[in-house]
Amino acid sequence: MSLKFAANLSFLYQEIPFLDRFEAAAQDGFKGVEYLFPYEFEPAEIKKRLDDNGLTQALFNLSAGVFEKGERGLASLTGREAEFQTSLDQAIEYANALGCSRLHVMAGLRDTTIAAETQLAVYRNNLRTAAAAFAESGITALIEPINIQDMPGYFLDSTGMAAKLIEEINHPNLRLQFDIYHVQRTDGDIVRQYKKFAPLIQHIQIANPPNRYEPDNGEINYPYIFDLLEAEGYKGWIGCEYKPSSTTRETLGWAQKFLNKAS
Repeated sequence: MSLKFAANLSFLYQEIPFLDRFEAAAQDGFKGVEYLFPYEFEPAEIKKRLDDNGLTQALFNLSAGVFEKGERGLASLTGREAEFQTSLDQAIEYANALGCSRLHVMAGLRDTTIAAETQLAVYRNNLRTAAAAFAESGITALIEPINIQDMPGYFLDSTGMAAKLIEEINHPNLRLQFDIYHVQRTDGDIVRQYKKFAPLIQHIQIANPPNRYEPDNGEINYPYIFDLLEAEGYKGWIGCEYKPSSTTRETLGWAQKFLNKAS
C-alpha cells in the first residue's frame, strides 16, 4: 500500500496564481489537493481544474467567518448559529460539485465573555447539526485541534478534547483531522497519540516544527512516521500543509518515492 499525499494549495505553489496550482501539483505527481477555502471561485471553475489534471478534492474548510479580521471558525460562537448554518449549506454545495467527502469544521476562538461550558454547548450542538447535514450527502465533518502558539485562543486546542467531543456526539459522520504539526506543538508524543486516536482519524496533515517547513526540514522524524502509517494501514489522505522553505518544487525531495508510486 502506498500513502496518498494531497498538495495543500493554500500553502504550496505560492509563487503562482491559485487556479494554476492544480496543474503544478499534478505535474509534480500529486493525485489529490486540499486548501483552506474555495469560495472565491465558482465550483465549476475549480471542478474543471480538478478534472483537467486528474486530481481528487481531498478536503477544504467551511467558512471561518471574516478570516481577514481574525475570525477562525463559527462552530463554537454564540449568536452565530444562523451564519454557521449558511456556511454548512455553502460547503455542501461546493463539496457535492467537487466530489469532496471530507470537510473541516473550524471551531473558532474562545469567547472569554461567556463561560467555557456555554461555548462548548454551542459547539457540540453545531457539530451535531453538521454531522447530520453532511450525512445526507455522504460527507464527513472533521474537527482539528490547532495549537494556540500559532493560533492564540483557538477553542479546540487538544486532541483529547476533540476525541471526547466525537465520542460524546457519537455520529459516524463526525471524525478527527490529525495534523501532526499541531499535535507535536500541543501534545507531543505523536506515535502514541496516533495509535490512541487512530479509530477516529480520517485525515492527516503534515508540516515540520519549529518553522512549519517541509517534512525533511525540522524536528520530527517523518520517515519513521510514514513507516508507522503504512504499517498501521492508514488509508486516508495526507495533506501537505507546510510552508516551503524555498520554492515548492525544490522542497519535494522527501516526497518523490511516494508521488512516483501514487496511482
